[in-house]
Amino acid sequence: MKILLKQVAVADQGSPHNGLVKDILITNGIIEKIEPQLNEEADETIECNNAFISQGWVDIFAQFCDPGSEHKETLETGTAAAAAGGYTQVFTLPNTNPVVHNKAQAEYIIQKAKGLHVTVHPLGAVTKQCEGKELAEMYDMYASGAVAFSDGTNAIQSAGLMVKALQYVKAFNGVVIQVPVDKSIGQFGLMHEGIVSTRLGLPGIPAMAEELMVARDIKLARYAGSKLHFTGVTTAKSIEYIKRAKDAGLHVTCSVTPYHLFFCDEDLKDYDTNLKVNPPLRSRTDMMALREAVKNGSVDCIASHHTPQDWDNKTCEFEYAKDGMIGLQTCYSAIHTVLPELSANDIAALFSLNARRIFNLNTSVIKEGKIAEFTLFNQLPETVFTKEQVKSKSQNSAFINHTLTGKVIGIFSKGNLVLNK
Repeated sequence: MKILLKQVAVADQGSPHNGLVKDILITNGIIEKIEPQLNEEADETIECNNAFISQGWVDIFAQFCDPGSEHKETLETGTAAAAAGGYTQVFTLPNTNPVVHNKAQAEYIIQKAKGLHVTVHPLGAVTKQCEGKELAEMYDMYASGAVAFSDGTNAIQSAGLMVKALQYVKAFNGVVIQVPVDKSIGQFGLMHEGIVSTRLGLPGIPAMAEELMVARDIKLARYAGSKLHFTGVTTAKSIEYIKRAKDAGLHVTCSVTPYHLFFCDEDLKDYDTNLKVNPPLRSRTDMMALREAVKNGSVDCIASHHTPQDWDNKTCEFEYAKDGMIGLQTCYSAIHTVLPELSANDIAALFSLNARRIFNLNTSVIKEGKIAEFTLFNQLPETVFTKEQVKSKSQNSAFINHTLTGKVIGIFSKGNLVLNK
């Protein structure tokens, strides 16, 4: 099968064509020709009108609820949402039922996702049952295809276990992913502790609950000499700690979510349960600091933290609502809306290149002779995200009915072209 992309701008720092507008011919999943103009016969020709092509995007933190909670999401619906959002690879959380804490569960995810258009990489649990009590079989999971290790939505509270995990994965150059939350501080909190939480009468989670964990784990990573990735970072002080660690030469990286860049605690004034997330939305000052950190390169990746919740768990009092929102489809548009100054190469780095480097994934350079795995996106269109567009089984998104700029045109992955209508 031949696919011809007409007049597409290359956004790939590893490509000899970076920054140039080209015609690209893909034959049977291989990039055959890249020229200023091509007049080849093709099964499908796409007029790109100077839209951008980058290496396929990678999301490092998404919950697909399979197995155990398929009423919220399945691998099929999750990857459909991922493809619509421009992702060719997704890391799935181990917080399923049963938990992905042994090789059998890692292999289940990999085998079940084989026929899907998006590559699914399971994250292996650091501890058995994600309970933070005893280390799981990390090497067996690594050998069976686990891409990295995390207790997912359960932050690892024990410093002793955390340092053992960091030392353990060092043997095979693995990475531990941590959501930095000290649960002993503000454990009954429902949102960021501050003026807004006081006005709303809701118990708060102090920024300190995150910052203490970031500081602790950086020290543990220094001691172990291992790789550590913080995801869902929300405060200016956390970013400062992580930047210092990088400057000191530690293997510490971080990612932020689109909703922590788009919303802040002030947006909770109407008690919108879709904005009840963990870590919580922080102050406007922190939100602006996160945006600046993305612009100056202190943040390595954008992570969707895609967390489907069914209707019952969101259509209730704020106190009883479950945390999380879906985010794979709106990730790029949300980022481009709040940070329009980011270049196409910046987007490619945040959504693909940095994650591939940190987690030792294969590159998919836009170059003749290479296997085609790419994302097509446009910076210009302004669209309203509606419920009808949601590919996920759940609809818990605060972006529904928001006007966003930038659009994903489609992906090419596993020999398949998937275009958004």
